Amino acid sequence: MRLLLDTHILLWWLSENPSLPASARKLIANKNNDVLVSAASAWEIATKVRLGKLPIAVDLAHDFTAYLDRERFETLAVSAEHGIRAGLLPGPHKDPFDRMLIAQALAENLAIVSNDVVFDGYGVKRVW
Repeated sequence: MRLLLDTHILLWWLSENPSLPASARKLIANKNNDVLVSAASAWEIATKVRLGKLPIAVDLAHDFTAYLDRERFETLAVSAEHGIRAGLLPGPHKDPFDRMLIAQALAENLAIVSNDVVFDGYGVKRVW
């Protein structure tokens, strides 16, 4: 299975947060699954660190790629197609980071690991 981690799931995984259920941990840890993290998550984390909204992720914001490499997660770049899809998504949901993850999941046929039900309304496969 090819998985795309929602930003908060990445943070929970890296911090071993007990809010991440065993079912999600098992999916992420399974060596048969490809785990991807969007460049949009790097942008979201760095933005929130800069704004003082995510002080626990300062090191992650400054060494994002090394953290992903250590976990053997792949980085998913944002392409022009992803940008167009995200911009044209219907509905009132305004979070640009979520919209990008939705667009990437649809374009790349990825399941999103998230507890956020907003993804369900966009035809994305969400696992939790």
